[in-house]
Amino acid sequence: MMVAESLSILAAGIFFLTGLLTGIWKYQQIMYSEKGEAHPYVDICHRTSLLYSFAAILLAKFVEISQLDSNIELIATGVVLFYFGFAIFTYFVHGVLQDTDNQLKKPFTLGSFQLPKAIISLSMWSLILAEVSGFLVLFYGVLIALKWH
Repeated sequence: MMVAESLSILAAGIFFLTGLLTGIWKYQQIMYSEKGEAHPYVDICHRTSLLYSFAAILLAKFVEISQLDSNIELIATGVVLFYFGFAIFTYFVHGVLQDTDNQLKKPFTLGSFQLPKAIISLSMWSLILAEVSGFLVLFYGVLIALKWH
């Protein structure tokens, strides 16, 4: 099995387990909340972890089909998975701190700290660029393998 494919499957397992465990956290918050709701970022962390676990399996399948150099596939896959994990971690931190219900709403906070807009913008644009570019590389590899180029 290729390294990028193995990395994707490992990440899928970690993300799925995170989704299951944050589901317990979400359930506990719902049960003890007067409104019957979990903190928004506990909910987001739970759902995102589950969705990214399946996205990681999709990446593994694309790597399996792709005809690109294995190092290119590893870089493309690694970048996408890093940002998936970064997003989940960010949601987890906001869920623990319960510091915001919208991390992209001013003022940008992380616990008791206010973050500069430049950090948020750089973080979001790098996430967008990395996830889309990494996937496009793998998708191109699939198109080559399917002779659709």
